[in-house]
Formats: sequence, structure tokens, C-alpha cells
Amino acid sequence: MIQLQRLEGFYRVARAEGYARAVSSFPYPITQPGIHQQVKRLEAEVGVALFERVGKDRVVLTPEGRALYSHVAPFLEGLDAVVQSLREGEVGGTLRIHASGHVLRHLLPAWLRKLQAKRPDIEVVLFESKTPAMDILASGDTDLVVDHLPDVPDTVDAREVAHTRPFLVLPSNHPQAQRKQVRLSELRDDAFIAYSTDRHLRELQLAELARAGVRPKRLHAADSSETILGFVAAGLGYSLLASLLPHGPREAGVVARPLPGAPVGAVHAAWRKMAARSPLIQAALALAPRP
Repeated sequence: MIQLQRLEGFYRVARAEGYARAVSSFPYPITQPGIHQQVKRLEAEVGVALFERVGKDRVVLTPEGRALYSHVAPFLEGLDAVVQSLREGEVGGTLRIHASGHVLRHLLPAWLRKLQAKRPDIEVVLFESKTPAMDILASGDTDLVVDHLPDVPDTVDAREVAHTRPFLVLPSNHPQAQRKQVRLSELRDDAFIAYSTDRHLRELQLAELARAGVRPKRLHAADSSETILGFVAAGLGYSLLASLLPHGPREAGVVARPLPGAPVGAVHAAWRKMAARSPLIQAALALAPRP
């Protein structure tokens, strides 16, 4: 393994084209014999001469030296800037985000456009998840989860980034669709479309029906709000959905009506406490929407 200190000595001699001139370029005290010793040890390690003496105080790179210099120089020349960016938290890289389909479509686009405009050095990779991806977050395979969070583990921090409001969604050709307000009790004979994958959302739907005294005679199941809307548009039944949109879900063939009395929900951004100082996470959170 070649020592970085020897590569630094080689780099500075190459730039100065001499050992004596290289001394003053070091950020720490070193003698001319010390630099010469670094280069000689490096040449012994790689097995070739790296410099050719062309004058009393001047050396130039051999072809082998030029080949090594082309690899070493960009690293050492960029090192100070990287260290400075580390200290200031201006570190680029890949930020992985898992979110529900609804969040991906209606919350993240504006948020991530701001992040890309301010930090083009951050590449965002998005993943759609049918249920909150807390297990993926815990394993370190994602950086942020943006979703409704029924439970937040002790190892996770979270910030509220949006509110959702509950809506009743009906087929546009339903007899009740033209009314501004529809009572759930008036739909007790209709089929209900519930979440299948996300048990927490399914329980919230059924709890709201129970509060209205409704127990559906027929249930259909779908694994996302988009699929539920497709079922409703097809006339298979009605459903209850939380939406980030102020007037509720928008879908051809579907009518959305506010659900008075139902609780307002929340969307959180969550990250591992151990990763809280990540400059990528901090950059994203600095531009996160505030409900």
C-alpha cells in the first residue's frame, strides 16, 4: 500500500520541478532531504524512476511519472475543497427517499425541485412503497421515509411536512354524487373499497365507517389510493381517502366530498437518529414544506 505522504511529496516535487522549490509548498515543516527520501521510497515501491534530472536544481517527470501524476494530481488538488465542504456541510451525493404513491405525486415534486435548484450536486433516488418503509429505513437502505407514520420507533426522528384531509370518494354517476354533502349512513348498501396492504389505513377507514354506524355488506380491496380511485371510477363502490389536495382526489369518473368531523392526518419525513447529521438529509430538511 503506497503511503499518501509519499504521493504528496511526489506531487509537490512534480509541480515545483525541483526538491528545493518544493519545500516551501508544503503546509507543514519538511526538509529537502526529507522530500527526496519520500520520492526515493515511492520509486522503490513502484519499481521505476519517476523523475529525470535536467539541471542542477531541476527535475522533470519521466513517462511513468507523468502517468502517476495524472492520477494523483486531481485527488490532491481537490482534497482541500472536499475537506472544506465537509466542514461546512456542503456534501453532495445520492439521497434515497421512500414514499407513498400519493406523496410522490403531490408533495415531493415541488419540494425536490427546490432541492435540485439549490443543490444540483445532490442526486435524489425515489422509491414508491405501499406501506411506510420503516424496516428499510432501520436497515440503512434508505435515507428518508416520507409517509403517514402510525408509529415512530425510538431510533427514528420525524418532522411533520404536510397535512391530509379525509374525503369520501364516489363514482361520478352515483345517485348521491351531485350532492355537496353525503352522509355515510346513506351508503350502507353500497360496496366499500378498502386498503389491503396498509393495515393501519384500512383500520382508519373502517373506524370512520363504524363511527357513522356503517358496516359494509361488501368489501373490495386495493393496495394504494390510486388503485382505489380506479375501482371507484369503474363503479365498483365508494371509499374514504386522505388527500394532500385541498379539494380532494382528482380522478376522471370520481367525485370527492369532504368528510366533516373526521380527523386531519399528517405526513412525516423520518430519518434514523444516527444519520441526523448527514449533510444530505439536512439539505433536504432545510427545504421541506411546513404544514
